[in-house]
Amino acid sequence: MDGTLDTHARLQVRTPTRPLRLAATAGADRRLLRMASGSPAARAREYPPPPATELFWPAQATVLGAIVLQLTLPERLTVGPAWLLPTLEGALLLGLIASTPRRLEREHPRRRAVALALIAFVSAANIFSLGALTHFLLHHHTRHPRELLVAGVLIWLTNFLIFALWYWELDRGGPGKRAAGHDEPPDFLFPQMTDDRIEPLNWRPQFIDYLYVSLTNATAFSPTDAMPLTPMAKGVMGVQSLASLVTAGLIVARAVNILT
Repeated sequence: MDGTLDTHARLQVRTPTRPLRLAATAGADRRLLRMASGSPAARAREYPPPPATELFWPAQATVLGAIVLQLTLPERLTVGPAWLLPTLEGALLLGLIASTPRRLEREHPRRRAVALALIAFVSAANIFSLGALTHFLLHHHTRHPRELLVAGVLIWLTNFLIFALWYWELDRGGPGKRAAGHDEPPDFLFPQMTDDRIEPLNWRPQFIDYLYVSLTNATAFSPTDAMPLTPMAKGVMGVQSLASLVTAGLIVARAVNILT
């Protein structure tokens, strides 16, 4: 009797495992078929990806947007007259537009040097404005607090746009090297680079990807989906996080002061 019960118990335990084994076998068979047929799931992601042209107008439009935002700042938060720096930046941008093709297909060292100088110029002006705003809020009383609140928002938006340009220009040696397929080691690890099941396997980050990285870093004060890999990338993201944190803190403090 005991032997019969033991046999029955063993059958009850073993029976449910059969479908699992069959399912596992079927899954293995499907994977083998995919490998034999050369399907995308069986291929590995290569680095660097094949060359691909990059549009330059999104970066130009972003610089133009940052210049327009600087033009709207109060003169007390700018270096010299409110029109001076934006005018110089606009002249650099026009020269950059005139000397750059609509699509980048190879590296242009002079173009990149001018672009980096322009981005650094706009960044320095924005950092000065942030410092001036901080000093003014801490040491002065104003009859127009809403004006400073709006200025803080403008500085934050400029920060978001400018650092997207930094990421786009610095990652993998710049857009020219990426377009030519001469990528340097990546400075950022995007989710598409970590899983061979994500199509296409020849995926490359575009300007919108760097814009999103800048947005999430400016709002979360830390990286989110794209992780910095190199000391340079970590340093640039750290500077943006710190600037965004200070700006957001000033905006919130001023908003609370207005409401109360």
